[in-house]
Amino acid sequence: MFMGEYAHNIDKKGRIIIPAKLREELGDHVIITRGLDGCLAVYTKEQWETIYEQLMKLPSTKKDARMFVRMMTSKAAECEIDAQGRVLIPSPLVKLAELVKECMVIGAANHVEIWSRERWEPVDEEANDAFEDIAESLTEFMI
Repeated sequence: MFMGEYAHNIDKKGRIIIPAKLREELGDHVIITRGLDGCLAVYTKEQWETIYEQLMKLPSTKKDARMFVRMMTSKAAECEIDAQGRVLIPSPLVKLAELVKECMVIGAANHVEIWSRERWEPVDEEANDAFEDIAESLTEFMI
C-alpha cells in the first residue's frame, strides 16, 4: 500500500528522489507511464504485469480501447531506482507531466504518482474542498 505526500525537486537530468517509505515497496525497478489527470503513474513490475493483462483484454475492435492501450504502453518505461533513491524519468514523460523543478510524489493506494507542484496544488485543493461530498457519493463502495 502506498500512502503519503512528499515534496521533491526533479533535477535537470530528469532524476527525482523516491521517498524511502515508497521505495521499500516499489523495489529497484519500476514501470513509469502516463497517469490520469496530468501526472505520471509508477508501478511495481508485478503491478504492471497485471495492468498489461487487463489492457490485453480490452476489445481491439473499439477505437477508444486501442487508443488507451497505445497511450499506456507507448509511454511506459522500465526505470531503475539508483543507490541514492533517485529514478531517472525519460524525457518524453518529464515533458508530458510538465515536470520542471518542484514536484510532488504521492502514494495513491496501489501505485505512486509523480506530479508537478503546479498541477498537484489545484487538484489537491479541489479534492479537499469536495472531500465530504465525494465520500458521501462513494459510501456504497466503502466498507
